[in-house]
Amino acid sequence: MSEDKKNPEKLRHRAIRSFVIRAGRMTAGQQRALEQMWPRCGIDFEPVPTQPSRWFGNDHPVTLEIGFGMGDSLVELARLAPERNFLGIEVHEPGVGRLLMKAQEEGMDNLRVSKHDAVEVLKHQIPDHSIDRILIFFPDPWHKKRHHKRRLIQPAFVDLLARKLRQGGRLHLATDWENYAEQMLEVMNASADFENLAPDGGYSPRPEDRPVTKFERRGHRLGHGTWDLLFTRR
Repeated sequence: MSEDKKNPEKLRHRAIRSFVIRAGRMTAGQQRALEQMWPRCGIDFEPVPTQPSRWFGNDHPVTLEIGFGMGDSLVELARLAPERNFLGIEVHEPGVGRLLMKAQEEGMDNLRVSKHDAVEVLKHQIPDHSIDRILIFFPDPWHKKRHHKRRLIQPAFVDLLARKLRQGGRLHLATDWENYAEQMLEVMNASADFENLAPDGGYSPRPEDRPVTKFERRGHRLGHGTWDLLFTRR
């Protein structure tokens, strides 16, 4: 039996992580892109606050996506806005490899990636008030009630996000799990650091600049809903 299982108190207070380890095999192209592109686009984790301008070589506004999956949305956003910088955090190596493969094909220079737990990156590597937009699209819903405590959008994590955003910066959340959407809305509306951009204090229409993923389109065909939440840093 592991030490955690012997100690229920330790399990109860385990820190929230931004990811779930998923199985997946990298293709030869993804592996090659990871090896070739990481020296230029990869950011190794160091517990030292570092201004994003050092990673990009300029002071353009930075959009951060936490948990970009296979990278489709992030690549599309970066392609359409070359005047902005885009930083993605994802621990799933096939997704990182695919993102870098697409960035290589597109010749992008405004995209950087971290392959580490986003909570640690935010706490220790990204300086306060340095990010203009944060995107969290379709995080793991942990749909069983006993697992809700593992959900990423919790008050402590929202406080951390607020510290990293510039004043007036935007936080965009999206989920296709209604119960999680309700929790997100409750947590966000209770935060003194954020203002809901929906006039009625509820959900927002999907902005045109949020790409619709294949997974999301498949869900729509099956009758699944999608909920977007847009908030600005006070």
